[in-house]
Amino acid sequence: MTTKQVLMSAKGHARAAAELAQFDGLDIICLNPGGVFTRNGADIAADEVDPEIFWASLDLHYDGLLGDFFRVILKGTRGKWVQLFNAGLDNPAFRKLMEKGVRLTKSDAQSPAIAEYVIAHAFSLLHPIADQAAAQAAHDWQRIEFREIASTRWLMLGYGPIGQAIATRLAPFGAKLDVIRRNPASDPHVARFGTDADIPAWLPDADVVVLACPLNDATRGLADAAFFAAMKPGAILINIARGEIVDDAALHAGLARQQPAFAVLDVLPVEPLPADSWHWDHPQVRVTAHCSNAGDGPPARGAARFVDNLRRYLAGEPLYNEAARSEVGL
Repeated sequence: MTTKQVLMSAKGHARAAAELAQFDGLDIICLNPGGVFTRNGADIAADEVDPEIFWASLDLHYDGLLGDFFRVILKGTRGKWVQLFNAGLDNPAFRKLMEKGVRLTKSDAQSPAIAEYVIAHAFSLLHPIADQAAAQAAHDWQRIEFREIASTRWLMLGYGPIGQAIATRLAPFGAKLDVIRRNPASDPHVARFGTDADIPAWLPDADVVVLACPLNDATRGLADAAFFAAMKPGAILINIARGEIVDDAALHAGLARQQPAFAVLDVLPVEPLPADSWHWDHPQVRVTAHCSNAGDGPPARGAARFVDNLRRYLAGEPLYNEAARSEVGL
């Protein structure tokens, strides 16, 4: 049996070690803090590392090891497949990998966490929780009316695994959901499917607008002055896609007109967000540090996805959620 070298983080290996033991013929190399490579816990030289298979788990990003990891892939001669932790492919490194002939599979492990983030923020703004808390603090026994979720209409741009996870969680509450995607389809959770051409006509109907689309030439700056001018006054904007999809100046001007009335931004044009950015203190903006995926579930789901795709790869079966060359502009 031919041995296949696999590169992953030491933390990823610790999560998946028991499941990986089922596979024969794997030479598992771990990338550790400081750029140190290990095999079975022992340090090895960098010139021994030329993997065929790579698992880019999320901890590589947060531990500052992602650059080292991708340099190994680009430098190597045997790379065939990379399991990613992310869903978006706007990083130029992904194009370089596919030009090199490396297959990429995207992750949906973060989808449930991001869906909960969207639902939680939207519901907390649609329901006047802050006003109720203020009344309590003032010892003011007053009736505060609210709008029921079932009477709202949502517009979502993009309908990949994250968008679908949002839709399944929203459906039981009875809200109507419209979706913009490149290839309209049929889905029991979606009232209407449309394309980019429908955005201007559908924005005035939407109480909540969710940006869940990939960043590319067509979506960069999509939420511009005309986009916000078409929004329903009082609507909510939630961006869990990429900061560059939103024209920052146009958003600032739109907020002044209540178009939107609130913006929930997990992604910003510059990250980390500079301390002097206007977003921090704006009363109609909620900023989070690109952490809508920071639930307790993605690490385990990511490990399970890699193990499943590894089984498929070794068996010569189609890989789950494999990226097309067109997704990186090839």
